[in-house]
Amino acid sequence: MADWEDLHHFVTLAREGTLSAAARTLGVDHATVARRVAALEQSTGLKLVDRRARTTSLTEDGKRIAAVAAPMEEAAFAVGRAAQAAKPGVDGEVSISAPPNFASSVIAPQLTLLRAQHPAIRIKLIGEKRQASLGRREADVALRLMRPVEAGLMVRKIGSFGFSLYGAANYLEKTPAHALSFIGYDASMADSPQEIWLRTIVGEREVVLRTNDLETQVSAACAGLGVAALPHYLGDSEPRLQRYAVPQKPISREVWLAVHRDLRQVPAVRAVMEFLVSCLRPQ
Repeated sequence: MADWEDLHHFVTLAREGTLSAAARTLGVDHATVARRVAALEQSTGLKLVDRRARTTSLTEDGKRIAAVAAPMEEAAFAVGRAAQAAKPGVDGEVSISAPPNFASSVIAPQLTLLRAQHPAIRIKLIGEKRQASLGRREADVALRLMRPVEAGLMVRKIGSFGFSLYGAANYLEKTPAHALSFIGYDASMADSPQEIWLRTIVGEREVVLRTNDLETQVSAACAGLGVAALPHYLGDSEPRLQRYAVPQKPISREVWLAVHRDLRQVPAVRAVMEFLVSCLRPQ
């Protein structure tokens, strides 16, 4: 009999494609994934993975075992959801996946309200750019900036937030419009609505910094490097920054709440969902 944890690590590796990606998904280090896969190879007597200096690929036996084990993994996740759904109390751990800066700037500062109302709930807040799989129990509840399309989810639009240009007050005072420099997103965010909007404003002017990290953009704008397109919840809360008006039509991003249908009636999950909705209400 193959060990289930070995199989779980192997199936994750087969799905994610690399040891590092599988390790991130599982919340372990890559050495643990490699050790679990090696243990599965030993127990089955099959070579499942071709190991090379920079790549990891499945052998034909590996592909066959992965295909057989994948439904077992889905069944295990379904059992886990069923067990969680059977818990009657408003207690236990609930994990939330959200965009990193939204998690730190909007959700985390308001967690004391949830704690005061439901002290028996423990929160695991996962700030990540990738979309956590609710079906695979990578999170219980997710906030996303695009409508989720994963099967088996209950989704709901719970709000939106706008963007404006922001710069340091002294920089904006001394810099004429034609001489403004800009802080933009890197290639990984090139198709985001805020970056597309920013490009309509920049024109022929210079983009002096590109980064996918909003905190870096804020720091650079505060230092007077240029102006950045920031969400209002972040730019308005920074006293060193002020909005810079532009004629272009403003943009906003929708915020969607997603939960697996198996968990939507769990008391603790419902309490967390209500809390997240309250986080988006105008203060």
